[in-house]
Amino acid sequence: MQRDTLLTQDELDFIKKMQHNPKLNVRDPSRSLLVNGGVQIHELLTRLAAHEQVTLQAHFEHQQMTFPLHLVEDEFHAMHLQLGAPSIYDDKGPTSRPWRLTLPAPLPLETEKGSLSALWVHEISFKGILLENRKATKPPKYFSLWFSPAGHAPIALRGTFERLTEQGLAAYRLSQRNTEDTERLRQYILQQHQLVHPIPA
Repeated sequence: MQRDTLLTQDELDFIKKMQHNPKLNVRDPSRSLLVNGGVQIHELLTRLAAHEQVTLQAHFEHQQMTFPLHLVEDEFHAMHLQLGAPSIYDDKGPTSRPWRLTLPAPLPLETEKGSLSALWVHEISFKGILLENRKATKPPKYFSLWFSPAGHAPIALRGTFERLTEQGLAAYRLSQRNTEDTERLRQYILQQHQLVHPIPA
């Protein structure tokens, strides 16, 4: 009696082909970061990250990126330092200000149920947002809505009205409810920043 096989011959051939593919299991050096600083530096960074906010700063073409360092525990209960998505600042003027992404076309903020609001996004940064109010009323003092750019999961936003711009847009200061929404907004802005300002390889 022939024993039942777990894999067909086609599946076995596919696995063998993948194992001998030279492009697989090759580390991308741009995706990893190794910091050599000795045991004392590692212990100091770990202690600081556990109790204080530790950041790594980079400057690029009149812009500053500030990456938060987080202490994370892996599945083996070992602690590692991990970079979070950066805060991006423009250094062109006399003072630094958060880098703003200008959308190619305004996008409406949405309610929790997915219906469109009267507030449309023109520019967004990790700290603030410029909105067009398409209602014939004053802009609201506060809003709690969802930003849903194409290809991204919706991001919850909360804003407090600051002022009206000369163009009639309402400027709001953002205050996120939780760190997950903050991180997703920073990731989205970083991704769009890289499209606008690609860093040479």
